[in-house]
Amino acid sequence: MTQLNAIEVITLFVDDIGNAKTFYEKVFAPEIVYQDAVSAVLKFKGLMVNLLQATEAPALVTPLPVAPSASGSRILLTIRVDDVNATYADLRDRGVTFLNGPIDRPWGRRTAAFADPSGHAWEIAQELS
Repeated sequence: MTQLNAIEVITLFVDDIGNAKTFYEKVFAPEIVYQDAVSAVLKFKGLMVNLLQATEAPALVTPLPVAPSASGSRILLTIRVDDVNATYADLRDRGVTFLNGPIDRPWGRRTAAFADPSGHAWEIAQELS
C-alpha cells in the first residue's frame, strides 16, 4: 500500500493575494519560494504554504465548489513554539489580533489563536509539563 503521510504543501485560498502575502511576511517572515500575480509559495520548516487567489481555486478542486471566506473558518493550523506567552507578545507587537489565548488546554498545551485576512485560523501551541 502506498503511504500518504508526507505533506509537502498546504494551499490556502485567499481573498486578496496582496493582503495575504503582506500578512504572512509580517507574521511568519518565511522564505518565498515562488510568486506571481495570483499566488505565493512560502517555505516553513518542513512544509510549504501556497497562498492562492481564490478566483484561481476552481481549476484545482472542480467539481467541488470553493466556499466563500465569509462562511467562517474551516481549518486550524498549529505551530509549535517554546513559549506561547513570548510569541503572543511578539505577534501582538507586530499587529496581530488574537481570537483567544493564551489558554491552558486540557490536552496539555498552552495555545493562542489568530486568523489571517481570509479567515484561516492559526494557533501557536506550547507543550505543558
